Parts: sequence; C-alpha cells; structure tokens
Amino acid sequence: MESTSRTEVVSENEQNYDRISELKAFDETKAGVKGLVDARITKVPRIFFSPPDRFDKVSSPVKAQVCIPVIDLNGIDNDPILIKSSVDKVRGASETWGFFQVINHGIPVRVLEEMLDGVRRFYEDDTEDKRKWYTRDGLKTVVYNSNFDLYKGVSTNWRDTTYCTMAPNPPSLDELPKSCRDILVEYSREVMKLGRFLLELLSEALNLKPSHLNDMDCAEGLALLYHYYPACPEPELTLGVTEHTDYDFFTVLLQDHIGGLQVLYQNQWIDISPVPGALVVNIGDLLQLISNDKFKSGVHRVLANNVGPRVSVASFFTTGLMPSSKLYGPIKELLSEDSPPKYRETTPREYSLCHNARGLGRTSALTDFKL
Repeated sequence: MESTSRTEVVSENEQNYDRISELKAFDETKAGVKGLVDARITKVPRIFFSPPDRFDKVSSPVKAQVCIPVIDLNGIDNDPILIKSSVDKVRGASETWGFFQVINHGIPVRVLEEMLDGVRRFYEDDTEDKRKWYTRDGLKTVVYNSNFDLYKGVSTNWRDTTYCTMAPNPPSLDELPKSCRDILVEYSREVMKLGRFLLELLSEALNLKPSHLNDMDCAEGLALLYHYYPACPEPELTLGVTEHTDYDFFTVLLQDHIGGLQVLYQNQWIDISPVPGALVVNIGDLLQLISNDKFKSGVHRVLANNVGPRVSVASFFTTGLMPSSKLYGPIKELLSEDSPPKYRETTPREYSLCHNARGLGRTSALTDFKL
C-alpha cells in the first residue's frame, strides 16, 4: 500500500473543515502533543499536516558528504595558533552555513546528560502537575505549551516546548518546575560562560576586538527552550519544527542521539547529525542584522520521527520580550562607503514581537527591518 504524499495531505487539508475549532480543542487539553500520544492515537490529526516543502524534491548527489563544521575548542585559551584556526573556522561557518558544532567546549558531559534527563522528567511528569505551567502569556518566567504560534503558523508542529527566562534576572527556584529546576540553573550558568567565549570568537571573526559583542551586551539575556518530540505515527505527514530562522543573536543547542535537525544549505536540506558531547551553534537574525549580513542566520527545521521521544535544549541569547530601550543596528566598524547599513536599528523586544507575530514557516522578520 502506498504511503500518503505531502500533496495529497495538502489537498485534504484545504478541504472545508473548522481548523480554528480543532486548534482550540487541542490547546484546551493543556496536554500538548504528548497528550495525543498518551491517548494512543494512530493517525496524525489534520492540524498537524505539513504543506509540501519546496526543497523536498531537490536532488542532492553530494548530500551525504556534506556536513556543518565541527570546531574543537580543546586547549584554545592559551594557544594563539589554535585561536586563529578556530576564528577562521567560525568565520567560514557563520558566513556560509550559519551553523557549526563545538566539541571540548568546557561543559561537563554530566551536566549535558542531566539537562536532557531533566527535560524528560518534566514532560513525562503527571499531566496535572504540568498543566499549572501551561500558558500563552509570553511574559511569564516559565511558558509551557505546544507551538507558540499555534494560531498563526502555517501548520502545527509535532512538539511541545517550555520557555524559561534565565537572565538577566535569574528566577528563584520556586519559579521553576521542581522536576528540572536544579539542572536548569546549573546548565544556564555553564552555557552563559560558553556563550561569552563564543562571542569573543564571533567578534574576532568579524575582525573586531574580542570583547566587542560582549560589550554590546549580546549575552545579557538568556532563555532556555526545552523541546519534547514524541514518536509520531505518521512522520511523513508533519514536521517537528517548520523551517525558520532564530530571532536571537545566537543559539547554543543541546540535542540527544535521535537526530532530525536539518539546515538549508545551497537549497538542500542537510542533516545535522548528533555528535556525542557536542553542542550546535547557530547564528540568529539579530547577529545577521548587526553584522550587516556578514554572518548568516541559518534556515533550519526538525523532522518528525517514528521513534522517540527526541529531546533538545536551545539556549537563546537575547533579552527577548523584556522591555529595553537599547537599540541594535549594523556595527559601525563594519560599515563603509562600499558597505552601507542594510538595516534600521531595533530593540530585541521589537524584533521578537515581529518574529512571533509572523509565526514559523514564513519569510524572515529581517525583511521588515531592511533600509
């Protein structure tokens, strides 16, 4: 028996049915995608049907040999040759892929494993205990729901997400879920240290002094987004995350062994296969903006899978929706007569609101800020 094609799915999806009512019914369960799986569904509900991807059918004879750069940070602190080599690799990756992985980054394997275990504990906790965190109020310290853009996205994604604001105003332990509060604090502390170091490399990759991006407070804000992708009965019909770019300065991603993350490179979807102990780093829209397009905010997505759950933790470096009058525009040292500014100034809050209003799967919010 032939499997259902994406085109057939869209055709069915376009039939007259009350999508908004189905979205509301799903949202009101406050149980997310995991609630559907716990109910032992065998068919993916229509709200999750994904439209055809314009890159799905592009042939890729060299796809298997292409992968994002992996940068070894071991011993980099005291070795000028290693620093230069790493900066060159960061520059190349940031200008072309918008993605790279780092190994020997200084965060203990124990902390990485405990963070992933904490994510599993939270989502596999009793549904009633989790419901108290379920909200669509983006200003809360902890925001647990399924699809932040549930009513705006081009399709509903097969995942649940929790958003925790960890800096610049760290929450108290009582404000965090008991199942993972201690490791959220420890992991945040570790990833902030790594983030500041990565900003030094990114600054040098832009031919700026190492402290430049840190002095601009690009690591002032940190939000942890921890995701849960349950096994999907019909993974060919939906996506874990629709294609998008991140709205922050940059993201540090911890993923488990299952995989599914892909980056768009030369009109090909390339797998970012998990590397034991590695962290994925990707450039966000705000860094593309302040670098005046020297660095690229990489388009990426996550596939649904019939095995799971897949869990991941994305560390977003931005103050996000926090009120701030601090403006960010193209860095003056990167501008010249031949390279005038391409974007107007904005605050992280303004940019985040613009990004969230669009939902995933649409054109980047950067287009709204071009001069």
